[in-house]
Amino acid sequence: MDIVEFEPAHAEAFRTLNEAWIEKYFALEAKDREVLGQPQLKIIDKGGRIFMAMLDGAPVGCVALMKMADGGFEVAKMTVAETLRGSGLGRCLMQRCIDAGAEAGATRLYLETSSHLAPALALYRAMGFRDLPPTDTPYVRADVFMERPY
Repeated sequence: MDIVEFEPAHAEAFRTLNEAWIEKYFALEAKDREVLGQPQLKIIDKGGRIFMAMLDGAPVGCVALMKMADGGFEVAKMTVAETLRGSGLGRCLMQRCIDAGAEAGATRLYLETSSHLAPALALYRAMGFRDLPPTDTPYVRADVFMERPY
């Protein structure tokens, strides 16, 4: 398993991997379509990064770091192919985000998620994220807000 930087050739896999998990549990929202349809423009060109997990040359997971105005990064669009859930790949992707944030001198990592995603919440808490009060969000499904300060 390798975790690599996003390349334009990964755009379709980034979109389809994320659509699969979102549509399994929720509904695609306008903000999802915007970000997933233009990852270069909406994430990378704005100072963010995307990491792709590769297995035998095929994308099997991904995560984005979206630059925030406060000096932090939002962890977004993190997913692992259903056949590899529980394999530790999500932990590897999150560790790559933590390392990348530290390398960039970020003040914090921030994320929004759903209380319906218990395995994800357990991972975030195990990796040092703490709950924040609710805030405004463009996502209907988001009801848990967390950060991991540096």
